Amino acid sequence: MSRPRVGVAVLTMGDRPDELRALLASVGAQSQPAARVVVVGNGCPLPELPDGVVGIELARNVGLPAGRNLAVRELRGDVDVLVDLDDDGLLIADDVFARLADLYADDPRLGVVSFRIADETGFTQRRHVPRLRAGDPMRGGEVTTFLGGGHGLSMPMLDEIGGWPDAFFFTHEETDLAWRALDADWKILYEPGLVLRHPRTSPARHAVFYRMTARNRVWMARRHLPAVLVPVYLGVWILLTVARTRSPGGLRAWFGGFAEGVRTPCGTRKPMRWRTVGRMARLGRPPVV
Repeated sequence: MSRPRVGVAVLTMGDRPDELRALLASVGAQSQPAARVVVVGNGCPLPELPDGVVGIELARNVGLPAGRNLAVRELRGDVDVLVDLDDDGLLIADDVFARLADLYADDPRLGVVSFRIADETGFTQRRHVPRLRAGDPMRGGEVTTFLGGGHGLSMPMLDEIGGWPDAFFFTHEETDLAWRALDADWKILYEPGLVLRHPRTSPARHAVFYRMTARNRVWMARRHLPAVLVPVYLGVWILLTVARTRSPGGLRAWFGGFAEGVRTPCGTRKPMRWRTVGRMARLGRPPVV
């Protein structure tokens, strides 16, 4: 088998030009060069890009999933593995693509590789460990979801299961894709040795976070869960959200988004198999939490 070709996609809203420049420099410093690199300006003009980097400027912000799908279409046929990177991230080692290619070369059913996200001190936030038992961010292995800020995707997997859910715009698009991958018998691997340095942040800094988190969670359940699990999953998340959310305004926005998710179209419904539910339970995260 020939060595997998790695491509890179970066979305930017144009507000972090220095960070984008540093990220692209770290991409260019990899020991296994990227076959192609695409930067999508999501509703913004792009700065001058390094030689060989393709820029695509969109007239409006179409959201993370739709922007990533545009990059997938641009890279299809030229790469075997697509790496998505946040524009304010940084690859601190020069062998990330080489190690990633090794993982995919060794396992033809490897669909997703989730990087470890760490701040400049090396600390990984709990929310950046893609499993429930998140006490040790250095424990890798198979998981049921992955991190949007830094990951690898098998292009054959995307060809089989489809791309990102455009309508989600922001939040939970990774889990929606992960559930489809698992149901098609692809593996998702959390590999903490592959690191993306990223500033420590809270997702609630985005104004639409609470509304879209709730709406997309309802859509995801309606799209993918067996009917009997839909009320269980959503009931658990209502209880968790009420217990965790300290902002009254955020809670109001969350329940508004929940209602929106119930009353609006969610896309094509294709419930996962009970075999997939069992597999997720064995991996430590059944699709009820």
